[in-house]
Amino acid sequence: MDFSVREAPASTEIVLSGRMTFADHDTFRDVIATFERPAGHRMVFDLSRLDFVDSSGLGMFIIARDTAQRRNLDFAIRGARDEVRRLITIAKFHTMFTIAD
Repeated sequence: MDFSVREAPASTEIVLSGRMTFADHDTFRDVIATFERPAGHRMVFDLSRLDFVDSSGLGMFIIARDTAQRRNLDFAIRGARDEVRRLITIAKFHTMFTIAD
C-alpha cells in the first residue's frame, strides 16, 4: 500500500493506493501519525485508488476510526470502488463509519 496526504485548513485527506494487507502495518503507522491534528479536524480516507483490502486492512480502518475518536477528530471514508466497496459493505462498515461519497 502507498499513501499520500493532502492538507487543507480544516481537513486532511489520505489517499490510499494499491493493495492494503497485513504486510502494511508498518506503513499504516505512518498514516496514523498524520492524525496529530486539533480536535474537530476532519480526516478522510480516499479509497478511490485502493485496489484490494484484506481482513487486516479492514482492521486498520477500525484502528484509524478509534484513533480519530480518541483525538476528537471527524473521520470518514470515501471513494471505495469495486472489490473494496464490496468488502466494506459485507463487513457492514457503512454502519460503523461515515461514508462520504
